[in-house]
Amino acid sequence: MTEFPNQPLAGRKALVVGIANDSSIAWGCAKAFHELGAEVAVTYLSEKAKPHVAPLAEAIAAPLLLPLDVTHPGELEAVFERITRHWGRLDILVHSIAYAPKADLQGGLLDCSAEGFGVAMDVSCHSFIRMAKLAAPLMSDGGTMFAMSYHGANKVVPNYNVMGPVKAALEASCRYLAYELGPQGIRVHAISPGPLKTRAASGLKDFEALLNETAARAPLGELVDIMDVGLACGYMATPYARRLSGNTVYIDGGANIMA
Repeated sequence: MTEFPNQPLAGRKALVVGIANDSSIAWGCAKAFHELGAEVAVTYLSEKAKPHVAPLAEAIAAPLLLPLDVTHPGELEAVFERITRHWGRLDILVHSIAYAPKADLQGGLLDCSAEGFGVAMDVSCHSFIRMAKLAAPLMSDGGTMFAMSYHGANKVVPNYNVMGPVKAALEASCRYLAYELGPQGIRVHAISPGPLKTRAASGLKDFEALLNETAARAPLGELVDIMDVGLACGYMATPYARRLSGNTVYIDGGANIMA
C-alpha cells in the first residue's frame, strides 16, 4: 500500500512561471506548493517586474529567481539550464502567462490582426509546448504540468475575444501533450479558474460585471481566489491524483455547469 506524507509534495521541485504580483494565479500556485512541502523556483518578466516578484520569492524561500520573457530568444532555455544545474530534475511545471496586444484583445475577433493573433498564440499557447519539451527530460521519474485556461475557451464569453480561440488551442495542446508524455509518467492538465482580479484580467472590458455575474451564477455563490487554484493544483501534483491526466479542471465554484 502506498503511504502519503503529511506534506505530500515534500522533496518535489516545482517551476512556476507567471508571477507578476501577489494577486497572480501563479503566486497562489507557488505559495500552495511551498506549503505542501515543495521547493519552488519562480521567474519574473522583466527588471521592472522584479521588485514585485522578489519579495514573494523570498517569502517562500525560492532557491531560484530567474528572468523569463518567452518572446526573448534564449531566455527559456537559460531557465531550464539553471534548473538542470541546481536541481538536476523537475517534478512540477506551471505555465501561467498570457498576452495579446491591447488593440487586438479589446477589439472583436473579426478585427484581430494576423500579427496580434500570432503574438497571442505564441505567448499564451506555444510557449507552454516549448516549456514542456524542455521540462520533460528533467521529469525522469514522472511529473505534472499545468497550463492556465478559462471557460471562454469552450463557451463564448463577451469581451474575451481573441483569447477564446487561443485558450481553446491551449487546452487542446494539454490533451495532446498528455498523450505524448503519458508513457514517461508525465501528467498534463489545463486548469480553468473562475474569473479573478488579476493584472491580466484588468485588460478585459466590463470585467467587474463578469465577476458579479459569475458569483451570482456559481452554485457555491462566491468567487474563487488564487489559493483555491493553487491548492487544487497542489492536489493534482500529489500521488493522490496519480491516475489523472489530460483534463481541463474547472476551479470556479461550479459556475461552468450553469446554463
